Amino acid sequence: MGKIEWAMWANEQALASGLILLTGGIVGVAGQFRGWQFAAYAVAAGTFVCLLEYPRSKRAKGTSVARTGQYCFTVVVKSFGPLTRNYYVRAFLHAAICVPGGFMLATVLGCVCLGIASLIYLVAAIRGEHWEPILPRKDVSRGAAGGPDSIKQPPQNPPPRPPPEMRRKRVDDLEGAAYDNPIPVTD
Repeated sequence: MGKIEWAMWANEQALASGLILLTGGIVGVAGQFRGWQFAAYAVAAGTFVCLLEYPRSKRAKGTSVARTGQYCFTVVVKSFGPLTRNYYVRAFLHAAICVPGGFMLATVLGCVCLGIASLIYLVAAIRGEHWEPILPRKDVSRGAAGGPDSIKQPPQNPPPRPPPEMRRKRVDDLEGAAYDNPIPVTD
């Protein structure tokens, strides 16, 4: 079995927790709950976490599938250098961001989820993983193997068929075939 890529799971967990934190913050601000200032913080923190976690990291092995529209966010996250590439920094950043969310009921779930994501990022950092951007490939024409000319056209002719006398089945042959037993039966 292959090695578990913890950062991939942490990324999904953190993105989901950012959305949950954002939703809880919107509910807290819209409802004008007691301590709604924590909900306003949760809206800002949830938005920040979603923007930070939207770009996926390149996998160590196998194919890496980028999210739709990820490239714009990848450029921004990549520009911060080691602050966003290092998973120790992300783990402690998420742990610090989630603390104020624990003071209001509407944002507690997002706080707990972000804390779990922080722990998963800490495991990823201990295992030596780091964030690598998925950049669009520059397609190099490889002649007959990979260029636009290598697209094969569908066949123009139908597949070969047996001769007409082999295709026609007579009623006699069908009735005879039904009674022929290739294995001899004895009493």
